[in-house]
Amino acid sequence: MSPKFPLRQLFNVVCVAQAGRLEYESLLFVRSFRQMNPDFSGRLIVAEPGGPRWNGATTRISDPVRALLIQDGAEILPFENQVFGHDYPYGNKIEALTALPPEPFIFFDTDTVFTGPLSDVDLNFDHPSASMRREGTWPEPPLYGPGYTEIWKCLYDRFGLEFESTLDRSKPDEYWERYMYFNAGWFFGANAQEFGSRFLEFARSIRDETPDELACQSLDPWLDQIALPLVIASYGGGRPGPDLDGLDGTVSCHYRALPLLYAKEPDAAVQMIENIAQPNKVKKVLKQYEPIKKLVIQGKGARIRALFDRDDMPKREKVIRNTIKREGLWMR
Repeated sequence: MSPKFPLRQLFNVVCVAQAGRLEYESLLFVRSFRQMNPDFSGRLIVAEPGGPRWNGATTRISDPVRALLIQDGAEILPFENQVFGHDYPYGNKIEALTALPPEPFIFFDTDTVFTGPLSDVDLNFDHPSASMRREGTWPEPPLYGPGYTEIWKCLYDRFGLEFESTLDRSKPDEYWERYMYFNAGWFFGANAQEFGSRFLEFARSIRDETPDELACQSLDPWLDQIALPLVIASYGGGRPGPDLDGLDGTVSCHYRALPLLYAKEPDAAVQMIENIAQPNKVKKVLKQYEPIKKLVIQGKGARIRALFDRDDMPKREKVIRNTIKREGLWMR
């Protein structure tokens, strides 16, 4: 079957991994990507953080995982954290971009599995965008203000960006969805180094010179998701259109935690992870990570899946997590 959209431009795919949970997730990421994109001609990059800002913590990907990633055609690209690190690991995705080639890119969180080819989505790198699979986690306006408009507008004003055109006027004033807010689980742009440098500039400014309007707001862990819409707007981008529906859809699944994958994600995502974990050389390595060992390899994820009706899921994720915890199957 021919792809819906031809891949018209060479680009790179990147995720971030380090010792621990992320390295095992990166193995699932890379293996599923290669299975669904066997003819991908760009670079598949696993960025690996490091340096003194990790306070002595080991970040180097273990040799067994490293060997399998390379066998599957991934490039491991070390970079040294200059700004973030142990105190704010979400900053990895920002600093990793500055170490990439100055070429078009799409970043994915490592807890992503691929169930379709990227050629099924139309990536217009001159119009950057990001995932809308998010909840109204930030900001949390205090009772007596400032409200959503004042909080978001002060950030656009700080960086000399036009604010009004970013509003979704189909949503009511002072409702969180009216304001451009993304999940940073995937995003893309035309030049990784430039995008990353601006992302870093904006994030540092918000952190180090926090506007008065944000005095009551938490920046941890939300800093990356606060700065991301500003960066995207600065490059003339915006919310994703229907040509990108395959991301967070039939092409990629950002599952976030394996128990949540089994609870609510499509059968195709579960089947993909279980299939790519089967080869003995892969299984031997993945078993070193307890959640994969128990849920995927030992099959206990099926018990989680049986607890829920995917067509009638609880509206609040907290209910899903508590249900899994009661069964003693929540692990990450």
